[in-house]
Amino acid sequence: MKKIRDQHHLISQYSIPAYIDLLVNHSAHLYQSSALLEKACQYAWHAQDTESEMPSSLDVAILLSQLSADETTIIVCLLSDSRLRSPEFHKIIQREFPDEVLQMIKGLEKLHGFKAGKQNGHEQSERLRRMLLAMVDDVRVVLIKLAYRVQRLRELATADVETQKAVAAESLEIFAPIANRLGIGQLKWELEDLSFRYLQPETYKRIARLLEEKRSGRESYIRQVVTEVDTLLKSADIDARVYGRPKHIYSIWSKMTHKNKQFSELFDVLAIRVTVNTITECYTALGLIHGHWHYIANEFDDYIANTKANGYQSLHTAVYGPEGKPVEIQIRTKAMHEFAEFGVAAHWRYKERTKQDEVLEKTIHSIRKLLETPDSEDEEFLASFKTELFSDRVFVLSPDGKIIDLPQGSTPLDFAYAIHTEIGHKCRGAKVNGQIVPLTTQLQNGVQVEILTTNQASPSRDWLNPNLGYITSNKARSKIKAWFRQQDYEQHVMDGKTAIDRELKRMHIANPDTQKSLAHFKVNSEKEWHAKVGRGDITSRQLAYGLNHIYFDDPVQALPQSRLPGRKLKNTGSHDQAINVCGVGNLLTYMANCCKPVPGDEIIGFITHGKGVSVHRQDCINILNLEHEKQKRLVSVEWADHDHQTFEINLSIQAVDRTGLLKDITSILSDLKVNVLSVHTLSNKDTQMADMQIMLEIEDLEQLQKVSDKIRQLPNVQKVYRQRA
Repeated sequence: MKKIRDQHHLISQYSIPAYIDLLVNHSAHLYQSSALLEKACQYAWHAQDTESEMPSSLDVAILLSQLSADETTIIVCLLSDSRLRSPEFHKIIQREFPDEVLQMIKGLEKLHGFKAGKQNGHEQSERLRRMLLAMVDDVRVVLIKLAYRVQRLRELATADVETQKAVAAESLEIFAPIANRLGIGQLKWELEDLSFRYLQPETYKRIARLLEEKRSGRESYIRQVVTEVDTLLKSADIDARVYGRPKHIYSIWSKMTHKNKQFSELFDVLAIRVTVNTITECYTALGLIHGHWHYIANEFDDYIANTKANGYQSLHTAVYGPEGKPVEIQIRTKAMHEFAEFGVAAHWRYKERTKQDEVLEKTIHSIRKLLETPDSEDEEFLASFKTELFSDRVFVLSPDGKIIDLPQGSTPLDFAYAIHTEIGHKCRGAKVNGQIVPLTTQLQNGVQVEILTTNQASPSRDWLNPNLGYITSNKARSKIKAWFRQQDYEQHVMDGKTAIDRELKRMHIANPDTQKSLAHFKVNSEKEWHAKVGRGDITSRQLAYGLNHIYFDDPVQALPQSRLPGRKLKNTGSHDQAINVCGVGNLLTYMANCCKPVPGDEIIGFITHGKGVSVHRQDCINILNLEHEKQKRLVSVEWADHDHQTFEINLSIQAVDRTGLLKDITSILSDLKVNVLSVHTLSNKDTQMADMQIMLEIEDLEQLQKVSDKIRQLPNVQKVYRQRA
């Protein structure tokens, strides 16, 4: 794309007809001007202010014409100049232009009102909500806003350093990701490069110098590669355009940083692009190039078969070209290239074509449907479009107005660790929109989060418990684990030994083979093994899985069946479909009321007189104290696939009595969708203690563990345990 900088100085040299000709000539969509376009130009022209720091809508309209935007989008852009903004001018627009023009202008004004500076929290939240809502009203509004931001960055050189950094940071954090989501490669790259130039000027200049120093040799080499590829494709009767691919400084810096590589080690510093007519020709060209040069296996990506979420399609490969130098090559159809460069803006370029790629057709159809049915008759589609754009992210605000991009489902703890590692370690509470909330609260778009800290870093191991829901992001989880790894080694050894002994006891392993365990877990000593378990490097599930593999020669032996998806056990005709009686068919079974086993418990069967087989937990007091003669009636049983059956259990809770305790407990059970059969509470006024007995219906031991963990976190709760016979 040809960049037009300081355009208002150039535009002053034009007349209005000359400017309109310039607008049409730059566009691949506009073939001639219309009366409405000329009228919009007149209004924008007379609103010019060469002293203003803000971009002129005339400049932005030129940029949009280069992006193949439709006429309505360009008209809205021209009429959205800040110097025209007033209720009176809205009435003029309503009178002289189609209804959709005014609606789009109002949506754009909401976006123009969005700033990530230091503002009141409620106002910032509202602005963020408006930004997201405007995206689903009409996606062209966002296209105009992105074009305004690019033009703002182009003209930022004369601003003070503080303004440059503020605008650049907001552009890189908010607008570049949106351009990426919409697949507008042209705007994405320019937003990133210009922002990077102001945020890290020295690094930007250094990479630019590296590119410039090698320019003559690199361009000569690229010409050689282009000639060879062009000759190769012509020999196969493939009509293709082969050319060197533009370099983007921010992209180069990102790869150097994330891959920890030097400039000379990057494969795409030398790069070419091949555009052909059909998908078949894409793969034919790929085969010819791989046959001509040795390709680098780890650098191949097929984004045609595996289209990116924003609709991007291309074949990416890297080969050792002439002189053994690595060269990156991108191969795509012309339609794919247009879509990669212009994203949603390519909709209008391809609206009248009859032959399109399948994925491109689907994407264009979706956008066309969105643009042509912006009213309430297709609210479901609008909601789904919004979900596709931001389904995996949530945007929240820090107290100083900075917008933080987090995974969906993130909590205040995830937010704290995203701000700074030490803030996460010292976190002891949080406020959302000024109200104190639990650290397990899932954050919503647009809320403002404030972290309450202590002086000393002291993360809790409970934060790592997935049942408790403290964290979602892998970034936060890894930082918490790293903190524990740095703490007292001897304490880790003690904690790990306790966890291992408990697991061995649960599995009834009296004489463990330590050497086998060390070999399996790939540790050099028993102490190191204990320390890794204590630190959490070896999780409880990995420990159980490993010990089962060592002592039972079966990695699934004795593990809770509910945690083993895909394992199917043959049903023997039992009355209770959740139980298989091993080696025996067609026996009635039922759960013993004395211990109420649930899937995941280690169980055993007892043959009764006339009632079939009663199923007990192996640690049931009645089984442990069974008379020697009756032990002959014990049979092996195992859990089958119980298909969401429920099982009754009795849960005991001991807590210091307080107002609202029962309400908090029942709220947890309701949130986890656990059915409560009965509740019995006994309060002792002398000791201020409360004993609760709750009968529940649960699906398996894993669900019971989640219930117990959640209740155990409540204030004043001291013990939570399952009643045994």
